[in-house]
Amino acid sequence: MAKPKKPYKNRRRDMTRVNEYIRAPKVRVVTDKGELIGVMSAREAVTKAKSIGLDLVEIASKADPPVCKVCDYGKYKYEQAKLKKSNPKTTTKLKEVKFRVRTEEHDYNLKCSRIENFLEEGNKVKVQLQFRGRENAHKDLGFVVLQRVAGDMTGMANLDQKPRLAGRAVTMLLSPLPKEQRKRKFQMVHGELIDEDDFEDTEDIENAEFDEKDAPEEAKEV
Repeated sequence: MAKPKKPYKNRRRDMTRVNEYIRAPKVRVVTDKGELIGVMSAREAVTKAKSIGLDLVEIASKADPPVCKVCDYGKYKYEQAKLKKSNPKTTTKLKEVKFRVRTEEHDYNLKCSRIENFLEEGNKVKVQLQFRGRENAHKDLGFVVLQRVAGDMTGMANLDQKPRLAGRAVTMLLSPLPKEQRKRKFQMVHGELIDEDDFEDTEDIENAEFDEKDAPEEAKEV
């Protein structure tokens, strides 16, 4: 009779290097209070830590040499979990606003207000202009529109990605300026969807970048 499978536990693997799992040949060792002990081989540091009933925990792997702390690993994990809980990571959302080649002035202002709203919330915004039918013969007009938007957003955003052609659309990426530097240009508008093509992408991103891989091979910068 087959044994019942154990329930799957979705746990994140702890990647902290401790004691013999520390790979660096030499490490900079500090006490639990952050006081410097000195630079020594990882093996010697582990031996010293264990001689007083503690562990050697790598806390800065990218330093040269890596920094390790002599402490109780169980207590260290508890304190790190407590710190993470009290300082939850904020996620950035990538929003999207679409324009047309012949967007009316009133709609243009409302769309720009929506972009400012998103930026005010700390979100990145992808601005896109899609060409339709005969508009493909006048793609320069798409760059004119997005360059105008970029100019109107200078008080609210950094231009992370300049307007670029990707297939039948021109796209650019904006990220919010620091809060104290933001200055709105358009009247604040709440909850107005300008047209059916306009939508917002609620994808969570930690370090959002509009990378080269997001565009097909024919994409080019202007």
